[in-house]
Amino acid sequence: MSGGKSAARSGCSRATLDSYAKGQRGVERTHSARRFFPKRLYKLRARIEQTIGKLKRFKRVAMRCEKTDISYSAIIDFACGLMLVKSVHTA
Repeated sequence: MSGGKSAARSGCSRATLDSYAKGQRGVERTHSARRFFPKRLYKLRARIEQTIGKLKRFKRVAMRCEKTDISYSAIIDFACGLMLVKSVHTA
């Protein structure tokens, strides 16, 4: 592979293209070199997204019918209260 205009367009540096042409690729990762994966963070994020999805089932919350921030906040509080009651009494 020669550099030239095609290397500039692809975003690769000349040294990178030369190393691939010679067959020198990156070192394979082993299990000890795994990237950090914050499992708890993703669980919490999923919980938040599920809660927002449940809130959007309430039409007044989804359409933002309330005109003031205070009344919109009150509707969200009311919807959260209903979700809490429903989750406690599902036996």
